[in-house]
This record gives sequence, C-alpha cells and structure tokens, in this order.
Amino acid sequence: MEIVKVYKESMPHVKLIGKRYTNEDRDETGTFAGYWQQWFAEGWFDILNQCKGISGVSEDFLGAMRMTGADGSFEYWIGAFLAPDADVPEGFDAVEISAGEIGVCWLYGNEKSGELFGMDASNMSMAAISAEGWKFSDDGWFMERYNSPRFTTPDEKGNVILDICAYLV
Repeated sequence: MEIVKVYKESMPHVKLIGKRYTNEDRDETGTFAGYWQQWFAEGWFDILNQCKGISGVSEDFLGAMRMTGADGSFEYWIGAFLAPDADVPEGFDAVEISAGEIGVCWLYGNEKSGELFGMDASNMSMAAISAEGWKFSDDGWFMERYNSPRFTTPDEKGNVILDICAYLV
C-alpha cells in the first residue's frame, strides 16, 4: 500500500443520502463490510443513482464517518453525495453538508487483501494530508470515496486507488 497523490479539492454543498450505522453495527472484526455487501445485494446504490445528483460529485460510492454530539458518538454512513434538493428515497437517511475544502489522499493497493481499509490506511492518509500543513475540521467528515474507474478498474497488478478524504478548516 502506498500514497500516490495528495491534493485539496473544493466540495459544493451536498446532501449525503444513505444509511447510518454506529459502533453497535460493527461486525465481529470491527468493520461494516457486511453492510456493503447488503448494499450491492439489495441494489441500494441503483436507487441512489436515480436521485438528483451533482455532476462530478455524485458518481462515487462513499463510506463517510464523523463524531457527533457531546459524547462524541461515531457515525458511519454508506451512501452518496447528492444535490441538496434531492428527494430522500423511502428507507434512507440524509444529512446536509456545507460546502468546503477537503484533503484527498489517493491510496494505492490491493482491495482484496484488505490493506486499503482500517486504521493503518486511515492513519497513513491523515498523516499525508497533515504533512501538507492542512488542518482537519473539528466537526468535519472523513470519507472513503470509491471512484470509478480508479477504484473499480484494477491495474495490471490487480491494484486500485481508494480516495481517503477529510474536510479541512
């Protein structure tokens, strides 16, 4: 696993539509992998693809996370960034996120090995973003962005690029 690019990107005002999970929803290995499988099996991304999107933003699947409330409760969302005025399909949740700058880290590695997921990958990416001198937003979101084709089309070595993103101050 290696970092191949770090840059800053402007995000418009978006509505994150998806399903919200908490620490209580983690599996026995501490992940949300079973929910990702359920999303594909149930066709939930297909439903979101029919919602009003934002060109260049709404095409990617997301694993978005943040800490909320006075107790610092953890939220993990699976979904997509859609237009602020997009209708929320039945059975889905939504939260609006203000426009802002995000730090983006392209993490290159093998999806099947699991190396792109978990705390080591996240910590490596956050360190690379911090090394640019950028500060994370106290109430910001962190995201795994599954871009097509970077993540969906493996290279000749079978590797892909996962975008690890964080809202900045």
